[in-house]
Amino acid sequence: MIFSIQDEQYMRRALDLAWQGRFSTSPNPRVGCVIAQGEQIVGVGFHVRAGEPHAEVHALRQAGALARGATAYVTLEPCSHYGRTPPCAKGLIEAGVARVVAAMQDPNPLVAGKGLAMLAQAGIVVQHGLLADEARALNRGFLSRIERQRPFVRVKIAASLDSKTALADGRSFWITGAAARHDVQILRAESCAILTGIGTILVDNPRLNVREIATIRQPIRIVLDTHFRLPESAHVVQDGGKTWVITLTDTPDWVAKYSNVRVFRQPENVSQQINLPELWQTLAQENIGELMIEAGATLSSAAIAADCVDEIVLYQSPKILGETGKNAFRLPENAAILAREADWRTVSLQTLGDDMKWVLQKNVL
Repeated sequence: MIFSIQDEQYMRRALDLAWQGRFSTSPNPRVGCVIAQGEQIVGVGFHVRAGEPHAEVHALRQAGALARGATAYVTLEPCSHYGRTPPCAKGLIEAGVARVVAAMQDPNPLVAGKGLAMLAQAGIVVQHGLLADEARALNRGFLSRIERQRPFVRVKIAASLDSKTALADGRSFWITGAAARHDVQILRAESCAILTGIGTILVDNPRLNVREIATIRQPIRIVLDTHFRLPESAHVVQDGGKTWVITLTDTPDWVAKYSNVRVFRQPENVSQQINLPELWQTLAQENIGELMIEAGATLSSAAIAADCVDEIVLYQSPKILGETGKNAFRLPENAAILAREADWRTVSLQTLGDDMKWVLQKNVL
């Protein structure tokens, strides 16, 4: 389809609007909408929170009577079904818009082309595919959950220049500077859940919550704990935030006292290890779209080795910790990689204070 320069400008505005909901829309997708009469924008909106009005509703309310005969630019196909809110396609029809441009179709089986079909049947000019790649990148977690039945998984690592995450005795405060640590808070806020191992809980007792950033939801903390060693005194138990424990064994009696702690028991197996691909499917069924792993080298490396990771975010400090420090990765030697292209590709490099933020991807949706 052929789109004008103005069409692209309005869709980019809609994508920018959608991004404003990146901390709050889960499990719903991030969606933005712009309504324009010629060269005049008459209404804008974005989806803020699941269960609340969608982007199109906000934009239509702002446009009022000026929506009649206008073009609506939406980053995702308008919904066509009744859920917690009425169908947006119906709202656009009733408002009298003349044309709808969607960046991409919605892969959700409840929609999947039905919204665009409803609009077309009402006589509205319907187009889609404008800035589709950008729209997909905006909703990697939602799309991964729907299309692959697993979350989009990111591993976050903070390491020294010589790829160490801690001294030999485990001390790691602070490898990176304030700017990098603040950036991690943004990644946490974007994530549906933060995954760690019981080893990290026992050594560091982290909270794994979002600080410094205003957000209306906190990510769920997920602890891989094969033999259920999580202590009742842990911050992730005591602070009242949602914590899920993945284990292979029985649940201790104290868990019953905490409504914020939920236990998932996987079947015991020969390896006595939690099956990550199976867990990813479970998390997708629980509406986890974006999962960030903040753990030690053992868990992070196991996920990478099992091809269970889509993105690595490496914060690298100019500090040098020395050869006895704890390595960022624990992976077997891979001589074959020298003779072929790298499995990972660099997406971006950014300077944060004295540190570097290196983003790499392997599986791109």
